[in-house]
Amino acid sequence: MLVWVNGAFGSGKTTLVDELRPRWPEALVYDPEMVGYVLREIVEVPTGDFQDLRLWRREVASLAVGLVEEYHRPVLVPMTLVDRGYAGEIFSALTGRGIDVHHFFLKVPRETLEKRIDGRRLTPDIPEQDERVRRWCKDRIEQCMAAADILPSDTVFLDGELTPQELADQVLARVRAGGPSGA
Repeated sequence: MLVWVNGAFGSGKTTLVDELRPRWPEALVYDPEMVGYVLREIVEVPTGDFQDLRLWRREVASLAVGLVEEYHRPVLVPMTLVDRGYAGEIFSALTGRGIDVHHFFLKVPRETLEKRIDGRRLTPDIPEQDERVRRWCKDRIEQCMAAADILPSDTVFLDGELTPQELADQVLARVRAGGPSGA
């Protein structure tokens, strides 16, 4: 089983997965951004977004399948994925291998996203880089918010302004109830 936690930058994906982790200790955490960082070291990313690389999408799905098949453990994936075609490509590859995919999307108002993004410090020693990352995230808020209307019909939308504990309760209840929620 794979649980994909989706939403805009600053919506609380990683925070939610961090809350789920101790409650679901057998689950593995897989961050597809790492695949993007590796690819960025090897090839040029013309658009600046490694999700636009077909190889990224293929490898994200392949590694997720490998984790489930090799370790027989649930996999938690905190990753913004708002292009309908890209989501379809990845989720189809997973479900095509028999993996149950639970897809959750954290809905958060723009003002809250901006506040959370402004509060981030990823590279405190390099303030210019921090500002570039914050600007990049903010520039994608509209696209991320609009994705709610185009994601797979069985995506489970969650109120991203709830506490991480409340969100984790909802995710675990839905997952334990059975049946995939996004494919």
